[in-house]
Amino acid sequence: MPPLTPLLDTVSSPADLRGLSVAQLRQLADEVRAETIDAVSQTGGHLGAGLGVVELTVALHHVYQTPVDILIWDVGHQAYPHKILTGRRDRIRTLRQGGGLSGFTKRAESPYDPFGAAHAATSISAALGFCAARDAGGRDNSVVAVIGDGSMSAGMAYEAMNNASETTGQLTVILNDNDMSIAPPVGGMSAYMARLVSGGGYQSLRKLGKSMASALPRPLQEAARKAEEFARGMVTGGTFFEELGFYYV
Repeated sequence: MPPLTPLLDTVSSPADLRGLSVAQLRQLADEVRAETIDAVSQTGGHLGAGLGVVELTVALHHVYQTPVDILIWDVGHQAYPHKILTGRRDRIRTLRQGGGLSGFTKRAESPYDPFGAAHAATSISAALGFCAARDAGGRDNSVVAVIGDGSMSAGMAYEAMNNASETTGQLTVILNDNDMSIAPPVGGMSAYMARLVSGGGYQSLRKLGKSMASALPRPLQEAARKAEEFARGMVTGGTFFEELGFYYV
């Protein structure tokens, strides 16, 4: 039996998200997660990758004016929630089936898929290309690349970031540091990011801060929690949508 999704049932495109409250966005994220699980239970596919970016997907389509603003998912196997919210929900149970939806982003499927990919570490380079076209045309739309910690270890990603710093004035890169790709990530970058959020000094300071905050009224406790998350995100490369109360690492 399909999950009950009363709010998701009212969403036919990302434009429908932009008038929702924070509480409604959280409800929508829960319903998108349930819909993703139900669909993949029938078709198979990349379940974990999509579940890990449900809130991020909802937040991005709420904040940015997609598809005018360009949104690129590295690899694309985490894009099932994105497909649900961009007019393809009625076909989501055809994922990876003959004649059905692709398991990755695909330009022929939707204007919300500006770049088709099924390989890691290409998102920032692709985004830089869109930035170059935008800048040459005198436009001012945003370009966003979402890349995971596994893809971030590839040389192509670093080459793109190096070039981006010299060639465009606006490119947003969101690092989804979830400590998982198709297998546990290895290498110096993964180890460095893990140390940042698990080192003894940081954990001791965090424990002291939590102890002090516990004596404050609940609204101040929540403010302290968000401040700590924002500071951690600034250090580790995460991104924080302050107006939504969503935090992503």
